[in-house]
Amino acid sequence: MLSRLYIRNYAIIREVEVSFDKGLNIITGETGAGKSILVGALGLILGARSDSSALLDTSSKCLVEGTFLHPEHASVQAFFTENELDPEKEIILRREISPAGKSRAFINDTPVNLSQLQQLASLLVDLHQQFETLDLGQNSFQLDMLDALAGQLPLRKTFTGVWHRYRSAQQEWERLEAEKAREQKEFDYYQFLFQELEDAAFQPGEIEELEAEQQLLEHAGQVTVALQRVHMALDADEQPVTQLLRSLSQQLDAVSPFHSGIGSLVERLRSTQIELKDIAGEAERIASGVNMDEKRRAEVAERLSLGYKLLKKHQVSETIELIRIQETISERLRKVASLDTDSAGMLAEAERLRKEAEQLAGKLSEGRKKVIPGFEVQVHQLLERVGMPNARIRIRMEKEPLSVWGMDAVDFLFDANKSGRFEPLRKVASGGEFSRLLLCIKTLIGGSLAMPVMIFDEIDSGISGEAARQVGILMKEMGRSHQVISITHQPQIAARADAHFYVFKQETSEGIRTQLRRLEPAERVDSIARMMSGENPSATALNNARELIAAN
Repeated sequence: MLSRLYIRNYAIIREVEVSFDKGLNIITGETGAGKSILVGALGLILGARSDSSALLDTSSKCLVEGTFLHPEHASVQAFFTENELDPEKEIILRREISPAGKSRAFINDTPVNLSQLQQLASLLVDLHQQFETLDLGQNSFQLDMLDALAGQLPLRKTFTGVWHRYRSAQQEWERLEAEKAREQKEFDYYQFLFQELEDAAFQPGEIEELEAEQQLLEHAGQVTVALQRVHMALDADEQPVTQLLRSLSQQLDAVSPFHSGIGSLVERLRSTQIELKDIAGEAERIASGVNMDEKRRAEVAERLSLGYKLLKKHQVSETIELIRIQETISERLRKVASLDTDSAGMLAEAERLRKEAEQLAGKLSEGRKKVIPGFEVQVHQLLERVGMPNARIRIRMEKEPLSVWGMDAVDFLFDANKSGRFEPLRKVASGGEFSRLLLCIKTLIGGSLAMPVMIFDEIDSGISGEAARQVGILMKEMGRSHQVISITHQPQIAARADAHFYVFKQETSEGIRTQLRRLEPAERVDSIARMMSGENPSATALNNARELIAAN
């Protein structure tokens, strides 16, 4: 329910605030007073495009704000959850337009984009304007109506869930097939790369170790000679260094009692002798282990050549990087091999879901077919009430490929004059006919669909008398279960109001401004009488107005 509408600095409205009631809210006023401006302002919080030309005062911003009582609809709850917004008892939609033309939208004071505002507004408000009843000509809306009348909206929800899972499975299968085809093109190449690396079988750090070994093999003679010279000089010559140090330490040891500092020198010489003897032994051991095998030298050179070739090919510099590349290629090859299994499994799942969706779609089709005859009869009866006794509607339903709506294509055909020639509604119905037909249909399905606040902008144009009275009755009936806000010129409709608002122009020091106020009972009588007979209603017109209101 729209409980409050506030407008500031829009068109010729300086500032207007109105609180709407439950049931049927009627807005009347003279032509040009600004009734449609209200609808234009309301359109802003429903997500309509705007610019600075809508501003009355171009030095300050325009503000339109609508306050709605939070409806207990699953779709509204889902919107708040999906958009990570906090639901509150009231939903406030606000739109601001700056003098520069920049627009900002808010939901409960939280900034949102225009798409989010439009999405929520569509769940709260059904704005029905003459010549803007395009939904009725859309297959989706027509199927919604039939499913609502057939009482199979829960079945439709189940079907929709299965359909989306089917489409997801089908899209995933298509993705896997595309990936498999893409990977298969390069499979042989990567298989060759993997085999080449696997045959080489390099171990971590192997190339680096081979490089060190090659250096040693190429300089084995020099290394051996140098090590042997060290060994000989220190411990194997005729007068080796270690023997000289031993002799010197013995000489000092003999005179150590005569000076306190000599003992430490003796110990240092002995330590040095021991260290040098150890060095000599280590040099001999290393020299004996140096391999000058030409065969090994050739083997190392050949292995290194293979390693350098692979390093260059894969543009890396270390053995560990080659091993990682081998592991990556191996994983890629395993993935390609698993794609066949994954694709086959996903195809089977998509096929299972398709069959399930087709079964549910078949049930939906049966339910739709059952309600069509009765629905057509009820619409004809309501059309006669609203002044279209010769109009007929026929619903054509044909089978089509499975889609999110089921397996049915629906078309509402219309014949305005019992000519027997039925044409698609969108092609032959005039704006007034379209509007009244949609009013009749919404009356029938209002209790079946979770319809939002319904706003009608002069859809009664072109009718009068009994037809207008019947339109008023239908709106009144809709107002028992929904909030209905209607702009009208028809006294027969205005008399049915639960709340009657009057739009008027007022001359101020700043110019002509639109104002809006709720009429008291006595004012309603006068306003409706003026709608029937003009500015100065007669006593008869006033009595007729009272009778219209009393008949409500």
